[in-house]
Amino acid sequence: MVIPVYAEIAHNPGAWVDRHTVLVVEDNDTSRKLACTLLELRGFDTLAAGSVEDAVALAVEHLPALILMDIQLPDQDGVTALARLRADSRTTSIPVVALTAYAMAGDRERLLAKGFDAYLSKPIDVHTFVDGLADLIAAGQ
Repeated sequence: MVIPVYAEIAHNPGAWVDRHTVLVVEDNDTSRKLACTLLELRGFDTLAAGSVEDAVALAVEHLPALILMDIQLPDQDGVTALARLRADSRTTSIPVVALTAYAMAGDRERLLAKGFDAYLSKPIDVHTFVDGLADLIAAGQ
């Protein structure tokens, strides 16, 4: 069985993107590994963090092209992490995408109003996930 994402890459070399780094902030190991794998298959470099403290440290050190931020994290929430990133001149302009299981009416608008650049609900759609993030990175260049 060929997974569609792999098939797309195998049959469409143009599907590869320029090397950019995405920081994936997700405390669930399986979800974090899936997001990183999907990104890496499309040519992205990835960094991974399971907590806000690790995420902020990695963001400051590596200045990724984009941060994919889970909202429910064990040490602090993703909204608090976003505020910390926006308060630091080194990371203030990095696009941050909210990744959350919150999918109720108004959740998207609430998170965008908090300053997130985009919103993705879980579970992620493996067919559109990477393209959406690539579009955000391209728009920021």
